[in-house]
Amino acid sequence: MMTVDEMIRQKNQLRLTYAQIASLSGVPVGTVQKVLGKITSSPRYDTLLALEKVLKPESDSNTLNEDEPAFGETAQYNSQTIIPSDKKPGEYTLDDYYALPDDQRVELIDGVFYDMSTPSTIHQIISLNMSIQISSFIDKNKGDCMVFIAPCDVQLDMDNKTMVQPDVMIICQKDKIVKKNIFGCPDFIVEVLSSTTRKKDMSLKLAKYENAGVKEYWMVDPDKLKIIVYDFAHDFDVSIYGFEDKVPVGLYDGKLQIDFKPILDEIEFLL
Repeated sequence: MMTVDEMIRQKNQLRLTYAQIASLSGVPVGTVQKVLGKITSSPRYDTLLALEKVLKPESDSNTLNEDEPAFGETAQYNSQTIIPSDKKPGEYTLDDYYALPDDQRVELIDGVFYDMSTPSTIHQIISLNMSIQISSFIDKNKGDCMVFIAPCDVQLDMDNKTMVQPDVMIICQKDKIVKKNIFGCPDFIVEVLSSTTRKKDMSLKLAKYENAGVKEYWMVDPDKLKIIVYDFAHDFDVSIYGFEDKVPVGLYDGKLQIDFKPILDEIEFLL
């Protein structure tokens, strides 16, 4: 389990407030403040466990969870997967990525492969509904930006070490769109969280997207019915919304609002 000091460091790295951590973890904000402010010397185990689920950073192990490296020096995988066994995590390139079978869905981040499981029906409903709302707004206003949904390769850093597949994205510079993939960072990205992607999306990808120049990053959490919005273009402003809200898109100065109530209505029978 993480120590309180480790949780505090992760909180600062993610730039989350006590209120935002409380909203994500279900722990009362006063308790969060006491624990992470080191006011209480002996916090309850279940409280620490709830906080750890929100704040636990990306693991460096080579186990085969989606949020951890899939192919490493000692990693094992099924016999149908082509593994470049002569390399270590951090050494893989786009040549290795393109050498994988077409039906093997992975992401390559800083030379490390991450296996990607098949998205759930809830995940698909959310992604599709959001993309339709965004596309309708762009068409109605005769905008130049374009919407893409996964699977679509994004050569985020324009190097040979990283290729990701965001769930939903907006591209406003058409010279970044080539036949094979997106070359460069999208302006706007959405990742729909799951139990296997939560850590990767909330830590590793958060840092990667900010450093690459993404203007706005949304994490949609169907388990907690929350939307976490990182507005990198405005001093890393962080906001949290619910599935009853209309969430403004900063990229369009709030003129576009994603209405999550219809999305909630569609997925409610699956929750």
